[in-house]
Amino acid sequence: MYFNFIMNIQFSKYYFSLFILLFITEVVIALYIHDNFIRPYFGDVLVVILIYCFVLSFLKVSKIQTAICVLLFVFGIELSQYFNLVGYLGLQKFKLANIVMGNSFAVEDLVCYVFGIGFVVLVEKISSIKKSLPR
Repeated sequence: MYFNFIMNIQFSKYYFSLFILLFITEVVIALYIHDNFIRPYFGDVLVVILIYCFVLSFLKVSKIQTAICVLLFVFGIELSQYFNLVGYLGLQKFKLANIVMGNSFAVEDLVCYVFGIGFVVLVEKISSIKKSLPR
């Protein structure tokens, strides 16, 4: 099993470029946008796409499995917010822990994550259909 994982390591310029673009977008949103829609909702939609692109930047794995794993990962982070894991572990004074793990649970975030992964799955499906069409 470990050997199969090693065999799936492959750098993708395409997904890495998307990751960098999304990362820059997220930083701009975090630093300069303080509204009631783009930062709290669109940023959450983008973050799951960012994580998805990061994973596929380095691993040649099933796109649907990657999408599901990313969704489970972000749901886990959100669940840790519900149970105040940062506070429970005594990490609330560390800014990085609060940024990475967050500190406020919101059902709306879960909905945004589902929309983001849904968008990824839709785009990947359309892309695979286009690739299969004769030229």
